[in-house]
Amino acid sequence: MALFNRKSTVAPSAPATVAVDPALAALTGEYAIDPAHSSIGFTVRHAMVTNVRGSFGEHEGTLKLDGHNPANSAASIDVKIASVDTGISDRDGHLVSGDFFDAEKFPLMTFRSTQAEQLGGDKYRITGDLTIKDVTRPLAIDLEFNGSATDPYGNERVGFEGSADILRSDWGLTWNAALETGGVMVSDKVKLNFDISAIKAAPQA
Repeated sequence: MALFNRKSTVAPSAPATVAVDPALAALTGEYAIDPAHSSIGFTVRHAMVTNVRGSFGEHEGTLKLDGHNPANSAASIDVKIASVDTGISDRDGHLVSGDFFDAEKFPLMTFRSTQAEQLGGDKYRITGDLTIKDVTRPLAIDLEFNGSATDPYGNERVGFEGSADILRSDWGLTWNAALETGGVMVSDKVKLNFDISAIKAAPQA
């Protein structure tokens, strides 16, 4: 125990300085998500035997990237519920009805970030508040930075893709139907998928 009680005579070292990647620092700025080249989708188990995939065709959002300190980065996304598309119009109609999203009363699903962190390399995690209908709960999204490029029109772009698993019942989406063979028609677990391309805004004059 004397080892832990002994006072150290060595002066504490200065905190290590983390080198900033110049390429990452150059990405610092405000970005607008390009809906024409981005996808926000989901996968859910159907009838216990297969997966149904869908996406939301109408969404908009912004990113604030801080390449000097990724923890200062932020994201804001608004998704139009009525734009849901699973490839089957009757199913889409059921999803926007009161049984599920009730799109007439709650037209938007929103995400507002509260924290960002770099996990290592090109891996990031962004945490925030996801609101569906009238329920807001925290959501953590693991993202991979796919790189940056200047497109033929001179736009500076960045790309991210990621996913998150949620329980839809946490947001009040509880409709279901029992199967004769046991189990339910729609799983509670839903996988959210994000494939984002965003364009850097021109610097303010």
